[in-house]
Amino acid sequence: MELEVFKISGENTGKKVKLNKEIFDIEPNDHAIYLDVKQYMANRRQGTSKTKERGEITGSTKKIKRQKGTGTARFGDIKNPIFRGGGRTFGPRPRTYTGKVNRKVKELARRSALTYKLKNNQLMVLEDFTFESPKTGDFAAIQKNLKIDGKKSLFVMNERNKNIYLSSRNLQNSKVLTLSELNTYEIMNASALLFVESSLDVLQKNG
Repeated sequence: MELEVFKISGENTGKKVKLNKEIFDIEPNDHAIYLDVKQYMANRRQGTSKTKERGEITGSTKKIKRQKGTGTARFGDIKNPIFRGGGRTFGPRPRTYTGKVNRKVKELARRSALTYKLKNNQLMVLEDFTFESPKTGDFAAIQKNLKIDGKKSLFVMNERNKNIYLSSRNLQNSKVLTLSELNTYEIMNASALLFVESSLDVLQKNG
């Protein structure tokens, strides 16, 4: 399959790029996508939540009142979890949520996600471009020219370009990543996926 290459002005360059079927036209594996996205989301969790349990509360261990004869329930010390300011019962502790997904599964998930984007006509190819200085208005104009303003757009560059990144970061629905940063979650989360020619060439060469 071939895709047309567009300029940032929205005009067609007249060029076409041939897409690798092994990357953009496979049988999508939904479970692989699920596993990869689940791992990505889990790895973003800090896992630093912590509450004090009964043994960590500062307070007297003296028995509040006698065991019997009061007509009410028996109580121990003031650190009892049923009291306000007492220890938390089975509270969260610091832990790691990180998991592992095999490399081949991650590759399958990313190719499945790219296949979905192509099938849903959410994939575009742009001529390589650069900005001489950071200008949010110029980046917003590109989105408008390509008729993707208002959509979640993901621009995939071959190398990190500081001016393009700074121009995009104040726009709520836009994101700029390098090819090495591209992952299944970001692909699936975008409504419009845009590769510059150089990044697409490297992707198809290296898989």
